[in-house]
Amino acid sequence: DSKVLLTEDNDSQRLKTRRLHDGSITMSVKVLARDGKELRLRFIGESHTSLQILREKLNSDSRVEYANYFPGHPDLDDPEFYIRVTGRSSPEKILKELISAVGKDLSSISL
Repeated sequence: DSKVLLTEDNDSQRLKTRRLHDGSITMSVKVLARDGKELRLRFIGESHTSLQILREKLNSDSRVEYANYFPGHPDLDDPEFYIRVTGRSSPEKILKELISAVGKDLSSISL
């Protein structure tokens, strides 16, 4: 069973996502702002495909009040992602859970 980890490098404020076991996936994420119920991230080198999946999953979660991404200029900017949660939920925890769930869903696909 693969597991997705988000780890933070204190020097660069980057979260790195990687899947353990074979078929390793790495996604660099820079934390732009963190304020209790809100989290703003920059996904380095990611496309609309992966961000749209995350946005859809986050917005369908009852703990999430709002989630969206903003692509910026296609040649100059990496997309920014914004998450606002309800109650005492942690945006980081919810994001970790949903990335793990998406990874499991995608790993079960066979062609």
